[in-house]
Amino acid sequence: MTDRQKTRERPNPRRAFAQSYGSLLNEGFNRRTVLKGFLASSAVAAMGGSFGVRNATANEGASTLTFTELTRVRDAQDHWPEGYDRQVLLRWGDAIFPDSPEFDLATIDGPAAERQFGYNNDFTAFLPLPLGSSASDRGLLLVSHEYASPFLMFPGLSMEDYRDKLTDAQIRTVMAATGVSIVEIKRNGTLWEVVKDGDYNRRIHMGTEMLISGPAAGDDRLKTKADPTGTVVFGTISNCNGGVTPWGTMLSGEEGSMDVFAGDYRTLGNQELVERQGWDEDENDIYSVSRVEPRFKFENEPNEWMKFDWVVEIDPMDPTAKPIKRTALGRMTHEGAQVSVAPDGRIVVFMGDDDDFEYLYRFVTRDKFNPDDRAANKDLLDNGTLSVAKFASDGTMEWIPLVAGEGPLTADAGFATQADVVLNTRAAADLVGATPMDAPEGFIPHTGTGKLYVAMTENEDRLPAGEDDFESVNPANPRGPNPHGHLLELVPPDAPLAPDHAANIFTWDVFALCGNPGKPEDESLYHPDTTQNGWFTDPDNIGVDPAGRIWVTTDGPPPDGMADAVYAMDTEGPGRALPRLFYIPPTGSEACSPTFTPDATSLFMSVQHPGELRIDDMEDAESMAEAGTSWPDFGETMPARPSLVVLTRRNGGVVGS
Repeated sequence: MTDRQKTRERPNPRRAFAQSYGSLLNEGFNRRTVLKGFLASSAVAAMGGSFGVRNATANEGASTLTFTELTRVRDAQDHWPEGYDRQVLLRWGDAIFPDSPEFDLATIDGPAAERQFGYNNDFTAFLPLPLGSSASDRGLLLVSHEYASPFLMFPGLSMEDYRDKLTDAQIRTVMAATGVSIVEIKRNGTLWEVVKDGDYNRRIHMGTEMLISGPAAGDDRLKTKADPTGTVVFGTISNCNGGVTPWGTMLSGEEGSMDVFAGDYRTLGNQELVERQGWDEDENDIYSVSRVEPRFKFENEPNEWMKFDWVVEIDPMDPTAKPIKRTALGRMTHEGAQVSVAPDGRIVVFMGDDDDFEYLYRFVTRDKFNPDDRAANKDLLDNGTLSVAKFASDGTMEWIPLVAGEGPLTADAGFATQADVVLNTRAAADLVGATPMDAPEGFIPHTGTGKLYVAMTENEDRLPAGEDDFESVNPANPRGPNPHGHLLELVPPDAPLAPDHAANIFTWDVFALCGNPGKPEDESLYHPDTTQNGWFTDPDNIGVDPAGRIWVTTDGPPPDGMADAVYAMDTEGPGRALPRLFYIPPTGSEACSPTFTPDATSLFMSVQHPGELRIDDMEDAESMAEAGTSWPDFGETMPARPSLVVLTRRNGGVVGS
């Protein structure tokens, strides 16, 4: 995913981590197990050693992962372990229907792109067919398409001039190439193939008609000329990560859709909300969409922007069903929405707000999931309690309800109704004293232990202790600044036998502090057998395989000539927090959303924005001609094409082990 705009710009002073960390010890943070790792790291560094850096084979005994770890490389190709095969299954522009036109930059337009696989695929999930089965040879791929880079898609455009040079057909192409693809696939021998005549194949994009439900539905702030009811919206924007519900629907998080809007934001009514939502006047109108769709200009339709930045529920089993924006889950820059079932049958949705100093959220449904009646679950996400996380230095974390009329969320404070809360979720979380986090992204429940793993990508604006109550280090974000990110582990009560994800109090720990173990100033924390190829920075998406290992993708820019990559590690046992480098995508790209077939013999991943960096100096590529790669086609006139890849073992065994 892209680095979002910072909502609070601050200076970036650097101070030794030990000084910042030391102030937390006085608050009881010394009771955290992370202290043991910190002290061990400091002691080894003081003796001139390099904590955690071992040779390339030293970690094989501790880990359950048996693949040969890759050696770091950054080039125009992608790389995977010896003994594995990699298949490019779907590329931007590939046909997903029998009547889909072939990919052709000279003729592509909106109607063509609506029949093809989209651009910059991010969230990826495999849904076995038939629904409810554990089939590993046939299923649906549920894929989101987060954003587009027109100057890398079409020849003759540059980063500086593309807004003016885009043709109407190219703008319509961008609008159609973002959103969601639902594609049926099946395994044919050792390869996977697209079922173009599949009953469920579907494209959802910036023009698809959708419904709005929940507390904000019908609110005056959502009413527009095209929709005087405030219950309908055309399109979804900035579809980042997501999740899958137990009844087989897809949840897609809209992240940062304000960038698509044009015009003078000062004409909007609630300037405090505009600022709190993260508006940046230098980053607006990124696709020139308002030229062909006037509703995307503030002066033409001042309420249109309020219809985006929600969680969208999509039923992949019914291509005729309108997607629904579930406003009860709050409005923010949604990274994703991962789902679990509480012991009492209620549904729990976990969400991260992907900006510096933003928060972790949870939604618990009022009603219970019915595993025997799929239709009975269709509106579960419209009623329940939205909460935000507050971390304490004693190792506990509390979910604080965001309910109009409770605590500081009074009518005088601007929260007379729950619609006020969900339309201005960030401000509500501010008032209840939520813990500001370091750009929370991947957020996933572990299906075996019930623990949750959360990726804090980075926050270089995090201040050392004592400089600012809000922006300085806190127990769950202990480094200021934090350019490398970290992973948290949240533990609900009664884990692992009956983890209660709906409980109000969890415990927590730092699972890994990212950075280079060979550099004492990074103050990283991993398993001591981590190799020089295994450490990483900027964690992003997290997947869990059927064996219980977590797979972490990164979203840099990473340091020291590294490329963004995919790492796997155990969460329990002697290999806990011992990362191993598994896959490296082409230069300028990131791999997203590792997802497995139920038998773990196939691993699907999205490769997003290949070529976004130049190959010579790793600076931003400003045109298609400057792109660092034309992967995966490598044709002279072909652009780099975001793609979905599949990795399998040649012997047909379990991926990773």
